[in-house]
Amino acid sequence: MRRVAVVGAGMTPFAEHFALGIKDLLPMAFAECAGSVDKGVATADLQAAWFGAMGTPDGFPSGIFADVLGLPDLPVTRIENSCATGNDAVRNALYGIASGACDVALVIGADKVRESASKDMVWEWEAMARDMAWDYPLGLIAPAGFALHVARYLHESSAGREHLAMIAVKNHRHGVANPKARLRFEITLEQALNAPIVADPFGVYDCAPQSDGAAALILAAEDVVDRYTDRPVWIRGVGLGLDSVMHQHKRDMTSFPATVRAAARAFGMAGLTPADVDVAEVHDFFTGIELISYEDLGFADRFEAHKLLEAGTTGIGGTLPVNPSGGLKSKGHPPGATGVAQCVELFSQLRGTAANQVERARIGLAHNLGGPTAVSAVTILEGPGT
Repeated sequence: MRRVAVVGAGMTPFAEHFALGIKDLLPMAFAECAGSVDKGVATADLQAAWFGAMGTPDGFPSGIFADVLGLPDLPVTRIENSCATGNDAVRNALYGIASGACDVALVIGADKVRESASKDMVWEWEAMARDMAWDYPLGLIAPAGFALHVARYLHESSAGREHLAMIAVKNHRHGVANPKARLRFEITLEQALNAPIVADPFGVYDCAPQSDGAAALILAAEDVVDRYTDRPVWIRGVGLGLDSVMHQHKRDMTSFPATVRAAARAFGMAGLTPADVDVAEVHDFFTGIELISYEDLGFADRFEAHKLLEAGTTGIGGTLPVNPSGGLKSKGHPPGATGVAQCVELFSQLRGTAANQVERARIGLAHNLGGPTAVSAVTILEGPGT
């Protein structure tokens, strides 16, 4: 397979874009992405596109894409894979280029969920209940579903709610410097611990805000990368992992096997280990997901993730900063765009231009988990000159 690099990256702010639709957000992200390509890029150079979107209220996804970007001749593949959509779109585009099917491709993700009420999402779980021949709705919207895992993890490990609060405080602090983040304010440990409970053990500050936004990447094959930049960010590894969607099928609620599988595939493809990672964007839709994912990604031993927080390892200035963008917790979470936006952040980090720059960052990792725990995607990037 040919090597593939990211040569351009851009995104909209993640916010409450009540006045904007998908048709407005897509060209905003694309314009910033194209403008970031060092030597420039023409729309005629793009040979294919992968569009990540969980829902598109403005109409047919690929048609929207072609219309608003003025690219009617571009083959567009829509990707939808729960909260792993963005990084899975990157994975699919990588395969398209690495296989020789195309040389230059656009990856773009977008969603508008700020105006979606949780009650409107319960149907998914009711449908699952019917498929399982149950005669009652589960009502397991995202906070409740993940709370089952994290409550059990806190019961079996030495971690406590204070460690969830430490993640919230860290990611809010990181988000202050990010002009694209939605919640740009710091919180205290006491505020996080004393916030109203959403689904025990999650308080308000343990939960990421529903947000709208779009993010875009331009990928190029090694054969043509010099046309666009002398500082490419190489995609070293990608991985997708699956697991059962239903909780009663899980033997262990204290780990997310989908993440373990995705990480193993990504590290195997990259020829790297967790110890090689210098900076990571880890799925923190809820703070407890980030905590457990430290272990599933190989950054900490079993039930010892809390020690990374206590040592300051995952904050800016630590040996493995996690979510310098502010993460989903501070930046926001439009599902189709989130994984792409993580790679936008890592593109900046590995080229030394990030708002919360990690010193000497060479290898970056992006991670998503969704479904709510049925699918995970991991992308590993390497900076220029390495």
